[in-house]
Order: sequence, then C-alpha cells, then structure tokens
Amino acid sequence: MVELIDEVAGHIKAAERVLFITGAGLSADSGLPTYRGVGGLYEGELTKDELPIEVVLSGSMLNERPELTWKHVLEIEKACRGRAPNRGHEIIAEIEREKPGTWVLTQNVDGFHRLAGSHNLIEIHGHLLDLLCTRCDWAEQVANFTHLLLPPLCPSCQGPIRPDVVFFEEMLPEQKIEKLYAEVDRGFDLIVSVGTTSVFPYINEPVLAAKRAKTPTVEINPGETEISALVDYRLKMGAAEALSALWE
Repeated sequence: MVELIDEVAGHIKAAERVLFITGAGLSADSGLPTYRGVGGLYEGELTKDELPIEVVLSGSMLNERPELTWKHVLEIEKACRGRAPNRGHEIIAEIEREKPGTWVLTQNVDGFHRLAGSHNLIEIHGHLLDLLCTRCDWAEQVANFTHLLLPPLCPSCQGPIRPDVVFFEEMLPEQKIEKLYAEVDRGFDLIVSVGTTSVFPYINEPVLAAKRAKTPTVEINPGETEISALVDYRLKMGAAEALSALWE
C-alpha cells in the first residue's frame, strides 16, 4: 500500500490540472451518514411516512405536499448541523491553492468544500443552505434551518421557497453541466474519485473520458463501485485517511 500511495502522490505532484470527484464517503469522515436522496438518505428503506425517499424528495411532491418534502429536508439539514469540513476537504482545497487548475465535482450538498476553501467547485446537486423562492427572485444563504417555519414562505412575496438542490425527477442545472463538460474537454492530468459509488453517468463519464485519453485515474473508496474495475489505481481506504497519506 505504501508503494501505491507513493505512486499516486507522484501523479498528484506532477499534475497541473486535477479533477476530484467527491461523494458522501468524503463527508462521512465529518460524521455525516453515507446516505442517498439529496446527497443520499435512507438506503433501501422507506421513510417514516411509508414512502420511498425518491417519492418524498421529488419535485412533484415538493409542489403537491411541500410540508412532507420539507420535513425530510430538515432531517438532512439536522444531520449536517454542527458538522465541519474534515482533513480530506482541506487537502483538496490546499491542492487547488498549489495547482490553480484543480477542480472539484461534488455530489454533496453540505457545502463543506466551500467552507474548506475550494473555489473551482461544481456542486452538481446544489447546496442545501442556499434557499430560493419559486415565484420571485428572492434568494438567501442561511446558516441552518432553525429559524424556518415549515413549509417556509418567501419573506418578499409569500410564495413557497425551496433549497437550491436537485430533487428526484428534476433536471441537473444546465449551466453546471456545461461547465463540467467544458473543463473535461480542456483535459485533466489526473482524475481522482473520492467516496462515491459513481452510479450516475455524469459522475463516471469524466473517468471514462480520462481512460480514452490515457489520463491516470484513481479511486479512493473502501468498497467496490461502478468504476473500480476501470481505474488505474485503487486505494481501498477511507477518504480523509487516504488523502492525508497522499498529502504527507
């Protein structure tokens, strides 16, 4: 394992442009569950309302029964409350400071990459604490949801508000997808997948593109994923542990 870490660290050192693709496994080291849903919740289980999470956290349910969707959004926010970026987030931000061509594509909605100092950041599923009105242009970033009456209404027009995240049934933000593909088209010197099962096409496509371009690929994940058999290097470790070892 030491030799493998040394080899991957050599690739990071030599690279000018690195793409980190991150998922719930990275935030698990901050104490968050590796869950499905918006950032993932209730793996293989029904909610307390006896509905699949894909139904509860869907765009149609938000429109029809916003109080039910918000009830479960609040559970996700409570899981994030009081948590902070871990050493893995910090190392990725430090690599960006040393190598300004470094980017992060994250599925996580907890905002930890922002807090750790990453700027070249594509939050493909949004940010839970970014709120917006569905009727007017009101928008606000909040620290938590403790002050909200559920379901919350816009202070400007009294219309329903929502977190700026991608619910089930909803399209990914076109601007973010375009930015991702533009950076992938520019090319990276190294792709590092961290703590994600890579089940979505837009998450594993950068790895597939790197393979076609003969660009080195790395996976940091203790378990088997959709890309485990495709990458050049596999570190079967926790995210923060592996990134700390690579940084050292």
